[in-house]
Amino acid sequence: MTDLPRKAITRTAKLAALPLGFAGRATWGLGKRIGGRPAEIVAREVQQRTAEQMFKVLGELKGGAMKLGQAMSVFESALPEEIARPYRAALTKLQEAAPPMPSRTVHTALEERLGPDWPELFQEFDDKPAAAASIGQVHRAVWHDGRTVAVKVQYPGAGEALLSDLSQLSRFARVLGPLVPGLDVKPLIAELRERVAEELDYELEAASQRIHAEEYAQDTEIVVPEVVHQSDQILVTEWLEGVPLSEVIADGTQEERDRAGQLLARFLFSGASRTGLLHADPHPGNFRLLTGHAPDGPPEQWKLGVLDFGSVNRLPGGLPEPIGIALRMALENDAAGVYDLMRGEGFVKPTIELDPDDLLDFLLPMLEPAQVDAFVFDRQWLRSQAARVADRHSPVYELGNQLNLPPAYLLIHRVTLSTIGVLCQLGATVRMRDELEAWVPGFAADPESEDRDEEDAQEGPAADAGEEASDGAEEEPEAAETSA
Repeated sequence: MTDLPRKAITRTAKLAALPLGFAGRATWGLGKRIGGRPAEIVAREVQQRTAEQMFKVLGELKGGAMKLGQAMSVFESALPEEIARPYRAALTKLQEAAPPMPSRTVHTALEERLGPDWPELFQEFDDKPAAAASIGQVHRAVWHDGRTVAVKVQYPGAGEALLSDLSQLSRFARVLGPLVPGLDVKPLIAELRERVAEELDYELEAASQRIHAEEYAQDTEIVVPEVVHQSDQILVTEWLEGVPLSEVIADGTQEERDRAGQLLARFLFSGASRTGLLHADPHPGNFRLLTGHAPDGPPEQWKLGVLDFGSVNRLPGGLPEPIGIALRMALENDAAGVYDLMRGEGFVKPTIELDPDDLLDFLLPMLEPAQVDAFVFDRQWLRSQAARVADRHSPVYELGNQLNLPPAYLLIHRVTLSTIGVLCQLGATVRMRDELEAWVPGFAADPESEDRDEEDAQEGPAADAGEEASDGAEEEPEAAETSA
């Protein structure tokens, strides 16, 4: 590959090859089965070939094609194992790397954005990219002041490619859907398309990263690299040394998995509260486990490094309080309260009538991580949830189809599901309830309400009897006054 394919006709042809390729391999598989080969062996071969072609096409095109692949990759935990296995390796590759731009293209971009003397800004610059993502690739370098930095260079024509890809992919959504059964691809593509402008704006990304870096500068558990320099289509930040989360998923110890999972959940919920911004791209390629001077533990000294703030959801007041209140009421089995709140927030449209108890039964299995002190996130649990809501013959499926997702909650919903997908890939044990109580407004019971309940319990029946006597004493003068 010599450059990011930019011509719409070229990219469209490559994307069109995906569904055509799926159909061709299905026909090939049918022929093999007719020829006498066992169906399960043929199916595995078809799936493997599909995964290989998907990575080749989405990875080479980068742009919106690769962005969709990354977004889909965090949901592979929900797939049945026989389907997930051949896709897992191909999708995981999209989280960390893709075919790189040639050095001459990178140098041209640096000269255009930083000036002809750009090499003088660096003591060293590695032409081989450390990572290649959907709209840009990252090079390791040494800044002129001696700091090791990450230099993100946007692909030429990335904006045009993003829009073209996502428009084209939306036409193939029905065909792409079976790649991740249970995931509605079309709304995902629509949401990615809406955020194209922010993804391409490195000035906006730099501002979001500075806010996070300042807030977490003294944090002992979360690390956000500082922004060193920013110009149009070039972003230079401090280098973050650590183990990519994709490697922890593949080969990490259970201690590494648990620590990474706990900190990922903490960042998800604390970020919106502390910065007013929700990191909206939680695929494993954007996180590092920093073991620092304690690679062998204890895990409490390990930190989570966070990268890529190109996509954020602006939540000045933190996560919406109705989320926390609804979660708390659901765990208290307050079906009527949950139903009224969800109707008020637009999750249940005015024209729809649901049984509150049925709604609670629909929600509670998904809230199991918040019902216990520590929850083991694993693929089996996520698969069971996906199968439960995707069974077209189940009342649960019918109820789910009657619910509405208000626009204000769309990105929050996707980020939460994506994070849960990563936690299940990790197989991490997480104290989720602790994070909800600490960071989600409305989830923890109102302390004043608890104090009142405690006072009422202490006063007991005697207090009630005293109140009744007092009420009677107050009523007597009124009666006397009336008779007079």
